[in-house]
Amino acid sequence: MSALLDGDLSEASRVAGVSLTKYFVTDRARWLWRFRLGQMTADPGQARWMVRQAVVGENGLVVGHAGFHGPPDEVGMVEIGYSVAPDFRRQGYARSALIELLRRAAAEAAVTTVRATISPGNVASLATISGFGFVEVGEQWDEEDGRELVFEVPARRVPPS
Repeated sequence: MSALLDGDLSEASRVAGVSLTKYFVTDRARWLWRFRLGQMTADPGQARWMVRQAVVGENGLVVGHAGFHGPPDEVGMVEIGYSVAPDFRRQGYARSALIELLRRAAAEAAVTTVRATISPGNVASLATISGFGFVEVGEQWDEEDGRELVFEVPARRVPPS
């Protein structure tokens, strides 16, 4: 993440072991890396919950990133996040990332609930979570993204394939 913040794609790719694209050094991505590095500096134990590259195929094609916003809170809730690079959207990669995040959450005894927060205008993300049992439980204001709808699903629900 530090190399990405510095705009050094070759070093970041070397450390990650996969070829990262310019999508990982956009202003939006750099905001995320800065935020997540701050979380991990404050509590290194959070690192295993943070964002990872979304890699597909034997050639290690990096199509985006996905992860949790942090470890489970005091009631066992984790919030998911995923993003697919524009060149790879509408090909099922966000759905695949969501399935993997739900499976990982279900495998963790401390996790009871999975949350997704989505802008009401983000039709693609709203469509991605449909069919996975998410229920709208409210809304919130996010300093970065504005108004978001809040959805939750029990962590032990087995996601469809």
